[in-house]
Amino acid sequence: MSGYLTPAEVDSFNAQGYFVKKRAISAAHAADCRARIEAFEEALGEDCNVRMKIKAHLVSPWMTDLARHPLILDAVESLLGPDILLFGSSMFAKAAQSSKFVSWHQDSAYYGLEPNDSVTVWLAFTPSNKANGCLRVLPGSHLGPQYEHEETYDPQNLLARGQTIHGLDDDKAAYLELEPGEFSIHHVRTAHGSLGNFTADRRIGLAFFYIGAHVASTLGRRTALKVRGEDRHNHWDDDPVPRIDLDPRSIQFLTDMWSRYQSKDIQQAAKAGRV
Repeated sequence: MSGYLTPAEVDSFNAQGYFVKKRAISAAHAADCRARIEAFEEALGEDCNVRMKIKAHLVSPWMTDLARHPLILDAVESLLGPDILLFGSSMFAKAAQSSKFVSWHQDSAYYGLEPNDSVTVWLAFTPSNKANGCLRVLPGSHLGPQYEHEETYDPQNLLARGQTIHGLDDDKAAYLELEPGEFSIHHVRTAHGSLGNFTADRRIGLAFFYIGAHVASTLGRRTALKVRGEDRHNHWDDDPVPRIDLDPRSIQFLTDMWSRYQSKDIQQAAKAGRV
């Protein structure tokens, strides 16, 4: 079975900055992924939102395999071409009956990519809907300017710095509702966020951040994982791919990366003069 987008779907993505929805895995597989994540949380003694925010796929070989899922990569190839790297991934888990949220933001403000040929795939492990705070996007925002973000460090905000775009019209938001095993895609410049989860169960999903192999880092030499095609450009070093679940080498790498990302050394693109 092919996961490639149709020409009409590609045109819609280019105009709106997002696409929803495609099925990658079965509901049963998604439930198993949730169980595995919650087992990792118990083993680590912490919520998956802590260290699994920058390169979650390094926690376990099965997560790296999921990032290489052919139905996901078919869709990504439709937008980025045949040579694809994964430069990051992030677990998002909202507790039941929680007002914690993700503010309006653009990933491109902090990712340090040139050019911004990048998309995010958001894969649902549980139902993701308006009631439990599904991903929402501002259609067409990827075609506009790079917004400046206020770094609020709000403890209710699930983003590391609480980075927030002010003044966007919530009434224009599109809500990307998914069933377990389905995924959505949005452009790196598309403004997006999510509201609280006021249901009786957690909302859990895994976001993969893909780039074309030609994309370079503006933040110095970093690491990525080749997932399809060839890397003829050598802009990125290789990720330390996990050998086992909770590989100590990978966990230490994640800890170091998270500390660096939370620092104020990474300047947002709008303030740095990049668009």
